[in-house]
Amino acid sequence: MANSDPLKSIPLFHHFTKSDREELARHTTEMPYKKGEFVFREGDPASWFHIVKEGTVKCVKSSPDGREVTLKVLLPGELFCCDAAVMDNSVHPGCAQVIDQAKILRVSKKPYMAMLKRNPEAAIEVITYLGRRLREAQESAKSFALDRAEQRLASLFVDLAERASVQDTDGLRLTVPLTRQDLADMAGLTVETTIRIMSRFKQAQMIWGTAKRLVVRDLSKLKALATLSDPPDYLHSSSPQLSES
Repeated sequence: MANSDPLKSIPLFHHFTKSDREELARHTTEMPYKKGEFVFREGDPASWFHIVKEGTVKCVKSSPDGREVTLKVLLPGELFCCDAAVMDNSVHPGCAQVIDQAKILRVSKKPYMAMLKRNPEAAIEVITYLGRRLREAQESAKSFALDRAEQRLASLFVDLAERASVQDTDGLRLTVPLTRQDLADMAGLTVETTIRIMSRFKQAQMIWGTAKRLVVRDLSKLKALATLSDPPDYLHSSSPQLSES
């Protein structure tokens, strides 16, 4: 690769020496993808560690009825499906699909695992990272089981605003182009419920825009709502649907 130390900016490679990262870079391939293309599909061998270099990627899982459900959005610098890659003879439990044009770094599994064996600090960092991912999955499962619909959607908007937004004249504009179905999947809701709640959020001046170009106008109010067990009265009223376009 052109850059002699292309992995330096990736948190999980910080504990490697520069020479180790340069060696690993020789086993790293940069792959360009177009919008909608799959990086890998469910059941493919997990032979590589994948890192988003540019663009955005969504983790997708097939439902029992064959529908593809969006679980998570990945941004530049993030690794994905690394838990499958660290397991011997493992396959990917879901799909990774590019949301917009992206560049993905593919790091060969064998040399990376060999370097972890030689570097205990880096191995501990990976264990910590996997533990954090497990906690995120557990928190998500708990949210789906216990939290109200308004809490789930508010929490999702807070997460997206903090991870993928830019300051706009009206607030924080999300930089990830998501559909209503994507938002519904990630919040564990139906599209119809998501539309109703988003319309109420708009009336309460917490968000603005459409599903594909959404602006968070009041992040503090969304954060407060995400922790409430019962939504305030102004979210109980009926309101018109949110446009997709």
